Amino acid sequence: MAFKIFNTLTRKVEPFKPLHSGRVGMYACGPTVYNFAHIGNLRSFIFADVLRRWLEYSSLEVKHVMNITDVDDKTIKRSQDEGIQLFELTRRYEKAFFDDFSALRIRQPTIVSRATEHIVEMIELVKSLMERGYAYATEDGIYFSIAKFSGYGKLANLSKQQAKELKPGQYSRIAADQYEKEEMRDFALWKFYKPEDGAVFWDAPFGRGRPGWHIECSAMSMKYLGSSFDVHTGGVDLIFPHHQNEIAQSEAATGKQFVKHWVHCEHLLVDGKKMSKSLGNTFTLRDVVEHGFSPLAFRYFILSGHYRTQLNFTWDALKASQETLERLNDFAAKVRWLIKQLTEQKVPLKARSPDPGLLISINDSRKAFIHHMDDDLDTPQALTAVHEVVGVANKAIDSGRADIESLGKLNELIVMFNKIFDVLGLEDTTLNESDAEMVAERERLRAARKYKEADVLREALHKRGIRLEDTPYGVRQRHEKGM
Repeated sequence: MAFKIFNTLTRKVEPFKPLHSGRVGMYACGPTVYNFAHIGNLRSFIFADVLRRWLEYSSLEVKHVMNITDVDDKTIKRSQDEGIQLFELTRRYEKAFFDDFSALRIRQPTIVSRATEHIVEMIELVKSLMERGYAYATEDGIYFSIAKFSGYGKLANLSKQQAKELKPGQYSRIAADQYEKEEMRDFALWKFYKPEDGAVFWDAPFGRGRPGWHIECSAMSMKYLGSSFDVHTGGVDLIFPHHQNEIAQSEAATGKQFVKHWVHCEHLLVDGKKMSKSLGNTFTLRDVVEHGFSPLAFRYFILSGHYRTQLNFTWDALKASQETLERLNDFAAKVRWLIKQLTEQKVPLKARSPDPGLLISINDSRKAFIHHMDDDLDTPQALTAVHEVVGVANKAIDSGRADIESLGKLNELIVMFNKIFDVLGLEDTTLNESDAEMVAERERLRAARKYKEADVLREALHKRGIRLEDTPYGVRQRHEKGM
């Protein structure tokens, strides 16, 4: 089955077909860097990362562009509240954002574009819209006339009657970058300078000022991906007004379809409620770590839910994800250890009677994993396919019936899974000299049938974070100092 994904524009799960064979242009709405990103923001970036990885796994070359909104109403106000220059504030939180990216193993986009470094492109786009009659000047800025754009409302799912009733001058203007869905208003493309802006302004043919939020993404995405490109991602909260306005201004300027596939990630709830400062339930990745959880446990938790379904965050749910991830890490390490044991023939051949069902289960799991990922990035079902084969494999391993061929295929499946989900640590740790000598001494004591003395060493190693596991394949060392 070829890859299919839900398109917000058509409201259908449809085949993903790039505009250019073998190549994908992908734009992801990036952060507004005036504060730390909260975990709801991070959900959309994890989703975009997995989408990109799956496209690349499907043999497509992905050009991934992400913006940094480093000038808008929020950044200006926050910098003034703190009494610092705009770039000081935005660089601070940009760094914090990419620290989160690194901790969550989100790949760096091909191009990261700051709004303040693309003012020329924004001015040119506003000029084009004015020349084409879609934009008009007022006492406080340049506005886009939504009534003059016949396609306005498609992405936001406006009714045909609403669209039909749009008439020039019918709707009032709104200067704010963000507003409520009920507010159907012409939006600011360029905001003329006012004293409250301080030192934040640029000179333009139509007046000194700064760009509106919506024009930023259109100008930067089209610079790097062209007038039309394949996929635009973001959270569902961006559908209206931001993404709807991006479509209007971009298509009004070029006369071409702006984006072929619009893909949106649902909200992350906290204890069943939307995050808000008033409820005190807005958490960052720093809060996750301070509560004793791994960032990768949070990544795993996010991928345990389908991107188009609201996901409820609780600390208990995150704990369950961390425990599950620890078991998966241990299983992956066990498979690597077994392969080494069998390859080096540390286990007598007579002790290995292969389980014929294991290889079948591995092949079935691989097919199921690919099928579910191709089916609208169904990460929960893809995870289920992996957990099912883990159950089968553990039974074969515990009975001493896991063979080298099956284990090799199983390791390949684990590597493939982690190439997309990237939640496992697939590098083995080694014992220091002192611990290695204790392990060796325990084995010598066991060989001499001095089991009590051997148990004393086993307990001492356990206290040092090393658990010894006696298996049909030999003694395995498990490290329990974290993932």
